[in-house]
Amino acid sequence: MKKILLVGKFNTVVQEMNRFLAQFFHVQLCSEHAGVLEGMMKIVEPDLVLISLIGAYDIDTSIFFMLSERYGQIPVLTIATKEESSAFFKYYESSQFENLIRPVENTVIMEAVCRRLGLDGKKVERDAAKEREEKAGRKRILVVDDNGTALRTMKAMLEDCYEVALAVSGAQAMTSIGKKRPDLILLDYEMPVCDGRMTLEMIRADEEMKDIPVIFLTAVNERANIEAVLKLKPAGYFLKPPVRDRLLAEIQKVLGNNGQHFQQVIRDE
Repeated sequence: MKKILLVGKFNTVVQEMNRFLAQFFHVQLCSEHAGVLEGMMKIVEPDLVLISLIGAYDIDTSIFFMLSERYGQIPVLTIATKEESSAFFKYYESSQFENLIRPVENTVIMEAVCRRLGLDGKKVERDAAKEREEKAGRKRILVVDDNGTALRTMKAMLEDCYEVALAVSGAQAMTSIGKKRPDLILLDYEMPVCDGRMTLEMIRADEEMKDIPVIFLTAVNERANIEAVLKLKPAGYFLKPPVRDRLLAEIQKVLGNNGQHFQQVIRDE
């Protein structure tokens, strides 16, 4: 999916464009300040920059020179009224820049984005619809871990196959479960304050949550620790970091058996 950096004041116009385009592209919002934009260009590496000039008379015009001099290969679309456009046309030094006059329909913006990216708009819409259908039927997995790096790693490992939600603590996990019930929980056993055991006890104490299968993740490969984990009768457990293929296979097995507990010990070599 192509990446768009949407630049401008965070007003209703930008919010509306973001909601619409996010159905078809990876959209990242960015303020109109040159320093922020330059940093985001390096991080996001967008395929296209879309700038809203609505109400942006005080915009830092150096962004146009920066985009032209350092990112001349990246197409730039701007959106503005006739009056606003007249104040900025002098900065459009090449075919890199194109302006759309407001009021403009979202479908026209979509057509312009696809044209500048060399995409078939109808195919983009079909692919997006197919992806939404696939995601709608996906099982939801909640990953609970106090380590941000571990959470990002697990999300990358699972998101091609499942809808993934993240929580950094047991308390946040309970809130997440209350908002949208997951089909399975991957739970870090060693967490501060409210550890995996306590979190599992809270889950099982709730009548509506108690049947959600839980797979423990533990970084401690000691007999006493493993025995303590198994006494809780989880759906399974893995030593961290888990091997992706084995983890996916076990998740599929657990979900395929309607969350029934498994007694086998899963060890990653």
